[in-house]
Amino acid sequence: MKGTPIITLLTDFGTRDWFVGTIKGVIGRIDPRAVVVDVTHEIEPGDIRGGAFALAASYSFFPRGTIHVVVVDPGVGSSRKAIVARTENFSFVGPDNGVLSWALAREKIKSVHVLENPQFFLQPLSHTFHGRDLFAPVAAHLSRGTPVRRFGRRLAQYVRLPWPEPCRTRSGWKGEVVYIDRFGNALTNLEAGRVKVPGGEGQWIVEARGLRCPLVSFYQSVRMGRPAAVLGSSGFLEIAVNGGSAAKNFKLRPGTPVHLKRIRLCSARS
Repeated sequence: MKGTPIITLLTDFGTRDWFVGTIKGVIGRIDPRAVVVDVTHEIEPGDIRGGAFALAASYSFFPRGTIHVVVVDPGVGSSRKAIVARTENFSFVGPDNGVLSWALAREKIKSVHVLENPQFFLQPLSHTFHGRDLFAPVAAHLSRGTPVRRFGRRLAQYVRLPWPEPCRTRSGWKGEVVYIDRFGNALTNLEAGRVKVPGGEGQWIVEARGLRCPLVSFYQSVRMGRPAAVLGSSGFLEIAVNGGSAAKNFKLRPGTPVHLKRIRLCSARS
């Protein structure tokens, strides 16, 4: 890796305890040059799908060569594998439970290796804190230029989370909520690059759990406290409330069905 190595951290650890700070300490001890960037530590505990979505939404905005470490690992200490994946642009380190898979699906993968060489782990290896003892040191050694083949044997397959594919309908698209952000916005699997909405604002509505809201360009296109759907910065359609929480107001959660429907121009109201 040329220049200053960047290692990102995405976990469900929160910041109340010493977990994240300790991981950074391990990385700094092995490779003091590395710049460590916190993507988020507020994934819901054990929410593999939430971690997978957050990684897929964020990883590509970093410089080429960045090492992405993800620790959303309810199976820590079990027989689940730990892996490192090298793609044309990035490296990914984490548990083989699917949390890396939505990001890897967007990349050209060069190789995936199981982490099994204890030379690169902290000893003794804890059965409950692989973020500190396994993933952090591997990432730091990787940033120092250690070839991925040295960490363990090559894998032909890794665990893939099924992506909930949206369905085309006569009137538009059916999808579902896949992520709730801290503002209570409900992000869906309806991707802007795939779901075409000719005409745009004022000609489409979104339905979910009895809610009907217009597709608009930005949150304040509707009155305060009113719901709206926008094609958000993540690249996906999201349901929001201007000044409030769509998730709380309308009991939206991951898995909630969503229908994007074309309507007559005069039917759209804010």
